[in-house]
Amino acid sequence: MVGIIIAVLVTLVVAAPLSAILATNLHEQKIRRVIGDANAKAKEITDKASKAADELKREKLLEVKEESIKQRNELEKESKERRAEIQRMERRTQQKEESVEKKAEALERREQSCKAREEELSRQKEKISRLNEDRVRELERISGLTSEQAKEYLLKLVEDDVKHESALMIKEYESRAKEEADKKAKEYVVNAIQRCAADHVSETTISVVQLPNDEMKGRIIGREGRNIRTLETMTGVDLIIDDTPEAVILSGFDPVRREIARIALEKLIVDGRIHPAKIEEMVEKAKREVETMIREEGEAAALEVGVPNIHPELIKLLGRMKFRTSYGQNALKHSIEVAELSGLLASEIGLDVRMAKRAGLLHDIGKAVDHEMEGSHIQLGSDLCRKYKESPIVINAVESHHGDVEPTSLISCIVQAADTISAARPGARRETLDAYTNRLKQLEDITNSFKGVDKSFAIQAGREVRVMVVPEQINDADMVLMARDIAKRIEAEMEYPGQIKVNIIRESRVTDYAK
Repeated sequence: MVGIIIAVLVTLVVAAPLSAILATNLHEQKIRRVIGDANAKAKEITDKASKAADELKREKLLEVKEESIKQRNELEKESKERRAEIQRMERRTQQKEESVEKKAEALERREQSCKAREEELSRQKEKISRLNEDRVRELERISGLTSEQAKEYLLKLVEDDVKHESALMIKEYESRAKEEADKKAKEYVVNAIQRCAADHVSETTISVVQLPNDEMKGRIIGREGRNIRTLETMTGVDLIIDDTPEAVILSGFDPVRREIARIALEKLIVDGRIHPAKIEEMVEKAKREVETMIREEGEAAALEVGVPNIHPELIKLLGRMKFRTSYGQNALKHSIEVAELSGLLASEIGLDVRMAKRAGLLHDIGKAVDHEMEGSHIQLGSDLCRKYKESPIVINAVESHHGDVEPTSLISCIVQAADTISAARPGARRETLDAYTNRLKQLEDITNSFKGVDKSFAIQAGREVRVMVVPEQINDADMVLMARDIAKRIEAEMEYPGQIKVNIIRESRVTDYAK
């Protein structure tokens, strides 16, 4: 048994290396087969790739050849077309050159013909000139007048005829236009005036303060007059204390100062303590009250006529106009009335009513500062409107409402008319006797300065002037032109409310108006 085991073990010991050697040989053979198969496959793939590359190369070469052939064909076709186009252009150019040559030849022949005609015309002109000179000399010999004398005579005849006919035409057209314009204008103005009823109160330069008793006069005067001097110094207003019972008169040209003095004096009378320190305190309070009143009056005026978005500074200036007068007419009331009339007239003819009211309300805004600054109220008003960014329509209405500048819109013309209507109302204005007599004298001096005027008379409170002319110097046609010239001269040299009627009297009467 043991011998058997030993034999087995020996066998195993001997077999193990043999089996390992056999296994190694088998594995090497297997690896060789795998490598041989891989090499065969790689060679096969390489052969296939080489064949595919050769085929692709042949295909690309064919495509390139086809593309080059195609491009060469297209280039040949394009070059053929261009050669054909060049040949056509050459043929057209050749035809044009032939046509130009033919025209040049025709022009040359025509030029030669024109030169011949010019020479013939020159000869005929010389012949006509000689004949005309002969005719003129013969006419001068027959008529006994030179050519210049005959020309002057003919021009005089033509001038007289044209002058007469133009006067007749002017008269006819003006009468026709006036009939239509007067009819429409009267209708619009009457409607506007009927719808705008405004009161007119003549403003004065004095204010009266009622006193509770005459003893108060002595307290107002104060010891050695110190109270009255302080009040006059602080307000710039004269206090007149006379025999008028229970009243003190305040006199001053500036209504704002007069109003401040009135309010301050009334407060002092109510307080009872009248001395210089109290006077100064009351005057300061009165100034603040008047400033508040000015702003409120401006706002009320703008609200009354329905004009929004006015600059606050212009509102204050409107309020100050409550204390300004023109020929006795309150400037703020006049501006409100002009605004209302402008709006009514604008609505009648289909214009912007709000813009017309705005222009009418601000047309005299310069009067709020014309006593403090250099310049007319028109110039100051236009400068203020520009400063506070008013529209060009409003600025032009301010500049043109007295005719100093040409109106550029219908609203400016409406403001002119409304201003004239408001100023010309009966009782609206008053003027001093000196200004009235000077205006009448100036009116007569202007009319008497015209050649052919015998005498003239200003009548109807200066609203009409009658001019008597010398019949031997002025004929019927000259009367029309003279009436127009006088009217224009009055418009240029005089300032007046409303309009002035110019009546020229000879054998007939011709009427014109300076508006």
